[in-house]
Amino acid sequence: MPEGPEIRRAADSVEKALVGLPVLEVFFAFEELQGYEPALQGTNVRRVDTKGKAMLIRFDNGWTIYSHNQLYGKWMVRNAYNYPKTNRQLRLAIHNEKKSALLYSASDIEVLRDEEVDMHPFIARVGPDILSEDVSEEQLLDRFQSKKFYRRKWSSLLLDQSFIAGIGNYLRSEILFVAGIHPDLRPTDCSAEQLEKTAAAVIQLMKQSYETGGITNDFDLAMKLKDKGQKRPQYRHWVFNRGGQPCRVCGTEIVKTIAASRRLYFCPTCQNR
Repeated sequence: MPEGPEIRRAADSVEKALVGLPVLEVFFAFEELQGYEPALQGTNVRRVDTKGKAMLIRFDNGWTIYSHNQLYGKWMVRNAYNYPKTNRQLRLAIHNEKKSALLYSASDIEVLRDEEVDMHPFIARVGPDILSEDVSEEQLLDRFQSKKFYRRKWSSLLLDQSFIAGIGNYLRSEILFVAGIHPDLRPTDCSAEQLEKTAAAVIQLMKQSYETGGITNDFDLAMKLKDKGQKRPQYRHWVFNRGGQPCRVCGTEIVKTIAASRRLYFCPTCQNR
């Protein structure tokens, strides 16, 4: 499943393609949405927002298209009406005279009035979004120590979209490694210094992943490894997907485990309990 940085990058691409030119046509695959097609034709896209893993395409007539890629959804931006050869099913298409923004395979799509967006069940419950809102380390620290969250294990907490929006499986492992937090710990088990490192890691890694297209390893180190011939999956992360390989910091073998029904990677030395 794409995580917050991937959705924000997709939103940037969709926004660049659609803003500035009138919409010629909108296509919805789902019959219950097809009645909105005439209302959106001839409008202009004002901007494209994200909230965690959800995308919000805002039109100048007060309507917003909400979409969530879930596991298989994928956005593609092409020249106008130039459809790719794919086995995926087209769910949504927005065309102007130059570009087409195409959403394949996703099933979670709705059309909302602007004033309804904040009341949408997903939007209403999701936590702060590092990539679309001004979120400080101090605000995250308050969240870490709140009664709602402070007694839950980090390994499940970081995947809870009501805690922080947009964190998924690879970011969970990477944040905990950079913060030096063992995945079995809870915020209440951590020192003030550990909590501060975690807040900094959340903001830094989400922004770095967005800016670099998913690289969470030290960027200079990643580029050195790339120059030495390593492929992207080999140099991309600190620990994620590196089970059995040496830690980049201390050389200890990276451990792969299962937490919250999903794979998690950590260094037992750098993240000692």
